[in-house]
Amino acid sequence: MVRTDGRKNNEIRPVKIIRHYNKYAEGSVLIECGDTKVICTATVDDKVPPFLRGKGQGWITAEYSMLPRATEIRNVRETLKPSGRTMEIQRLIGRALRSVVNLNDLGERTIWIDCDVIQADGGTRTASITGAFVALVDALKHLKDSKIINSIPVDSFVAAVSVGIVEGEKLLDLKFDEDSKAQVDMNVVMTEKGQFVEIQGTGEAFPFTREDLNELLDLAKKGIDELIMVQKNVLKDLLNEVENKEVENK
Repeated sequence: MVRTDGRKNNEIRPVKIIRHYNKYAEGSVLIECGDTKVICTATVDDKVPPFLRGKGQGWITAEYSMLPRATEIRNVRETLKPSGRTMEIQRLIGRALRSVVNLNDLGERTIWIDCDVIQADGGTRTASITGAFVALVDALKHLKDSKIINSIPVDSFVAAVSVGIVEGEKLLDLKFDEDSKAQVDMNVVMTEKGQFVEIQGTGEAFPFTREDLNELLDLAKKGIDELIMVQKNVLKDLLNEVENKEVENK
């Protein structure tokens, strides 16, 4: 098949991450993956949820939302109660980021991650995770510079990407027009070390084989490796601090 944006089957969309996008947040980025654009902010809160009080451990949690006209047709703003899809994505973002941070080194404080989709063309949850990681590192750097923590407690980079089978072909980083007609749709979250945080895969039109799964995961790893290279490029001024911490934890 010929993809509508001219990419090869194994190519991700052009990715751009702009740091310090928000004036007030301890960490913030605008991430653009093709025509999908998400603002991710990281806010430090000097308290933890009740179940962690007195345990000397921090927490990372996330909220996700989409502007009503982030899509072609206006969506109703979620003002009272998040939809099931929104709650699922929020939990996914939180799990992904907690998986690569030593929460004991945070002390009893929470980092709130807010991901607000301002334009959607598929892959909003994966773009949110990839961008939120960069915002999180900046928030942790803020805590270190303020002498609240001793180092940036990140064990590994983490990113996410979608893969799927569309018209019988395996594709990396699906746009909306591809995602909406995918026979198999999958979101993969993975660390730089090649460890999986989450695999969300569904046979929308038909079951898929173990061989299909392995090929899709290989495709996802290629995309995630490239996304992590983008993260490293935009965090190059902090790379020594983050990567030295990774070495300590190996």
